[in-house]
Amino acid sequence: MKKILMAVACVLGGVGTITANKLLVTDELDMKVDAFVQSEMQKQHIPGVELGVYRNGKLTRAQGFGLANVEWNAAVTADTIFQSGSVGKQFTATAVMMLVEEGKVGLEDPIKKYFPDAPDTWNDIKVHNLLSHTSGLSEYETGARTKAGGPFYMRLDFTEDELYKKIAEMPMDFKTGEDWSYRNTNYVLLGILIHKVTGKFYGDFLQERIFKPLGMNRTRIISEDDIIPRRAAGYRLVKGELKNQEWVSPSLNSTADGALYFTVEDLQKWDAALYTEKLLKKSSLERMWTVEKLNNGKPNKAGYGFAWEMKTVNGHRLIGHGGAWQGFTCYIARYVDDRLTIVALTNLDSGHSNPDKIVTGVAAIYNPALKPPEEKPIADKEPQVTQMVKDLLRDIADGKAKPERFTDELRGKLFPGEMQELGPALKEFGEVKSLELMERTDEGGQRNYRYRATFPEMTIMASIALTKDDKIAKLDFSGE
Repeated sequence: MKKILMAVACVLGGVGTITANKLLVTDELDMKVDAFVQSEMQKQHIPGVELGVYRNGKLTRAQGFGLANVEWNAAVTADTIFQSGSVGKQFTATAVMMLVEEGKVGLEDPIKKYFPDAPDTWNDIKVHNLLSHTSGLSEYETGARTKAGGPFYMRLDFTEDELYKKIAEMPMDFKTGEDWSYRNTNYVLLGILIHKVTGKFYGDFLQERIFKPLGMNRTRIISEDDIIPRRAAGYRLVKGELKNQEWVSPSLNSTADGALYFTVEDLQKWDAALYTEKLLKKSSLERMWTVEKLNNGKPNKAGYGFAWEMKTVNGHRLIGHGGAWQGFTCYIARYVDDRLTIVALTNLDSGHSNPDKIVTGVAAIYNPALKPPEEKPIADKEPQVTQMVKDLLRDIADGKAKPERFTDELRGKLFPGEMQELGPALKEFGEVKSLELMERTDEGGQRNYRYRATFPEMTIMASIALTKDDKIAKLDFSGE
């Protein structure tokens, strides 16, 4: 390719030389991106990736890598259909804001206005609390609740009314507005709310008000019944072996917490619309991209607005969100100061794939100023805590974690269901090669630690909080 372009430059001369040089730069850039994506796919054991790069809302690159369907050896293309996971929440949030602009919903409306028979524990929950994950509602999508015999068994169908009633029976995790915690429950309720207000299933509302007007012709609600060209298959990695995604009932595969099909070509149209007022007024978009404050007036710990996370990378503003569902993961990163957006869609489970890493790496290739600074470990003055965490990870992997080491509240959330899922996942990672302390803080009488745990083929972040009597009050894991 390079030799051909150089030959063309010699023949044309002048302007032709400039054009050819630009093409050469683009060619070299593409090769760097290709090498990086393929390297990450190999490290993360991802069958297929669909990459989208948009500049000023226009498509710069739409590229497929690897396999969309391993059984058929079918390649990923630029218009292969992937599942959205929680990236679909931003469409739900946009639909709610449309209703807010029309005066049909108020952000300060108590949700009991739409669910009048809700329990008294919901009295303080307002629409903006659902949108921002500050409601205090607990998570319906836990291992214990979605397994056979659980209230939300994933292989059973539920009506919206049945889902609402089951959610209403769950206890609150914290007082509304006092904390932030990501809960799919919030967006399931928002989908039901949209139906109550408009008389339309939320997916039909999205199709009518967002997808069709923007020409997002491939984007739609998940459906196993319909014939959908170029639909990718989702996969899990189980003990190093690729498996098909687990089956989920149609009703639980179409809720508003993230159950869409889309392509990177369609997402370019979505990205372009967000620079305009085609869907929402600028003030509404900015409200979505404003970090929600807690009752104490402080911004929530996740930098979360309405279905978007707000970050900065070397002073560059980043609005992004990830998603994972049924053997698919994805991440959209909008570097709005640079008018650059990168999207990565994968067909491997979230326990093994990290599209965020692919997106940030590609962004840094296009603009080195967007390369996140390398986070370095801090001095570890409590090696006994680090050893305890290392032993804890091993115990969880071996199924030997002791419930009495956790606070009553966390024990109730983790045992037995969550631990039964977490153990095998950690077991697959192998032995911890290193555990580095990245952050240490004190808050609310608790000691908070964040570690970088490096396994033979994966690195994750582990966050833990200890009470004064050394009970474990928090345990979270995330990608590096």
